[in-house]
Amino acid sequence: MTTETARDLMLDAFERIREGLPKVVDGLSVDDLLWRPDADANHIAWLVWHLARQQDDQVAHLASEESAWLADGWVDRFGLPYPPDAHGWGMSSEEVGSFTIADPGLFAEYHSDVHDRTAALVERLDADAYAKVIDERWDPPVTVAARLVSVLDDAAKHLGQAEYVRGLVERRR
Repeated sequence: MTTETARDLMLDAFERIREGLPKVVDGLSVDDLLWRPDADANHIAWLVWHLARQQDDQVAHLASEESAWLADGWVDRFGLPYPPDAHGWGMSSEEVGSFTIADPGLFAEYHSDVHDRTAALVERLDADAYAKVIDERWDPPVTVAARLVSVLDDAAKHLGQAEYVRGLVERRR
């Protein structure tokens, strides 16, 4: 596979997440975004926040940059009751339940910032960069390409989960 083919595939895949995220939150009230199908389920707001945070954190690491969450002040704009470096991994049901949001528009704006950073990283990568091993604790060791696929896989799963919960929200009405 050529560098250009890999780049085009990655850009297309991440663009699909960027296009889908605003659609999943568009037109929903804060109450809709925070509705949980049961007491331990994730709500749309947490799912799309975590989707963006995990992508932001992992892409920032790959790019050797500070995350948009911290560097661009998203942590302050969201004002969540979590430590500044929180990204959602391993959060308890109570922590998910403590999520609050005043401006639903923040989700698409934040993810757009993260997407731009992701696209900029992907644009810079060549075949050698994709093959670079970044974590030898796994068998096989994790490469930049494998990490990007993992980020994309997580984002797609969480977007799908948020879309499903949105469907439940709409059926409740």
